[in-house]
Amino acid sequence: ILLMAARKSFTDSDTADEAVRATCDDATICKRFATSKGYWKDPYIQYFTRSVGERKAPEINRGYYARVQGVNHLLDAFIRKAECDCQVINFGAGLDTTFWRLKDENLLPRKFFEVDFPTVVARKIHNIKTKPPLSKPIIETHSTDSLLLDAHSLDSDRYCIIGADLRDISNLDEKLKKFQLNSELPTLLLSECVLVYMTPSQSSNLVHWAAETFHTAMFINYEQKERFLKTGWEHADALDMMTIYSMLPQDDVARIERLEFLDEKELLQQLLQHYSICWATKDKLNLGNAQICF
Repeated sequence: ILLMAARKSFTDSDTADEAVRATCDDATICKRFATSKGYWKDPYIQYFTRSVGERKAPEINRGYYARVQGVNHLLDAFIRKAECDCQVINFGAGLDTTFWRLKDENLLPRKFFEVDFPTVVARKIHNIKTKPPLSKPIIETHSTDSLLLDAHSLDSDRYCIIGADLRDISNLDEKLKKFQLNSELPTLLLSECVLVYMTPSQSSNLVHWAAETFHTAMFINYEQKERFLKTGWEHADALDMMTIYSMLPQDDVARIERLEFLDEKELLQQLLQHYSICWATKDKLNLGNAQICF
C-alpha cells in the first residue's frame, strides 16, 4: 500500500510539473501572436515557436503587452542604475528572449542567467544551436573560441542557461556558483509566473535565499509583496496591472489600442485588476533601487 501511495504521489507530482512546463509554450505562443499583430517588437521569438498560432482575444494581447512593458521598465531601470555592472537571474525563463533584446539595446548586464526545468532548457539550447540569429549574438559576446555547451546547460561570458529545479535551493545555489554567479554584484532576479506554481514554503525558501545571498538586489515577481517583506527584503511595492497599463506611455497605449477592436473594455479591466507586478529591493551600495518605480 505504501509503495502504491508513493507511486501515486510521484505520478501526481510529475503530472503537475508537466502542466507547469506546458505554460512555457502557452506564453511563447501568446507572445508570438501579440508581436505578429504589432503590440511590441520581438524579432527573436519566431525562432522558438513554429507558427503564429490561432487568434488570441484582444484582451489577452493587451494583457501580455502590459506585462511585458511593465517588467521591462523595471528591469531596464535597474540595469541603468547599475550602469550594466550587474547580473540578471531569470527564474523559469522558458523560451524568453530578453537576453537578445538587451544586447540589441546595449543594455547587457555583466552576465545574464536563466534557470528552468532541464527539459525546457534542453529545447532552448537546441533552438540556439540550430538557429544562427540566436547563436551569433552569444558568440559575439564571448571572448574565446569555445563555450560550455551540453544537454542541460550553456555557459558563455555573458549568457548562461541552467537546468535546475527551483525547489531544490542547495542544488540551485551550487549550479549558479559553478557558472560564476557573483553574490557581490548588484543582482536583478526575475520570476514572472513561477512562485505561484510552488508551495508557499518552497517559494518563500527561494525568496529568502535571494535576500540572504545578495546585498544589493531587486526581485521582480508577477504577484503580491507580503512574502518579500517576511523573508528579508528591505522594501517592496506592488501595482495591479490595470494601474500599470494606465501608467505606460499613453501614445504607445493609444497605438496598440488601434490594432484590434475591443468591445468589452470592462472585461480587460477585470482581467488586469486580477494580476499585479511586485518588486522588492535591497540596496547596500545605495544605487537608489528603492526609488525605481513607474
